[in-house]
Amino acid sequence: MQSQETLAPPPLALSPAAVDRIRTLRRSFEKPDGGLRLRIIAGGCSGMQYRIDFAEAARANDLIVTAEDVKVFVDPKSLTYVKGSSLDYWEDLLGGGFKVVNPNAKSACSCGVSFTV
Repeated sequence: MQSQETLAPPPLALSPAAVDRIRTLRRSFEKPDGGLRLRIIAGGCSGMQYRIDFAEAARANDLIVTAEDVKVFVDPKSLTYVKGSSLDYWEDLLGGGFKVVNPNAKSACSCGVSFTV
């Protein structure tokens, strides 16, 4: 009988909508190896906030989260705040954006961009 290895969940899950949006950004920036950079910075109305930018490549110490053919780059310090989270993308008539669903956040502001742990 073969033993089954238990796979740890990814440190950051990406929704299908987020994967599609990252693909669109790669095409629009004409950077096929690029991805998103997710960082946590001080600020916002709750103390910390998410910063999401397009990046051409990972930095030396980044963790690279992959889903299908897309990548998200997360530095080790930011990873401590978002581990176990999911990244989604939404659109409505007024626009759209990425949203982090973070189980580590004790509270978040109404805009969903800043949080406390």
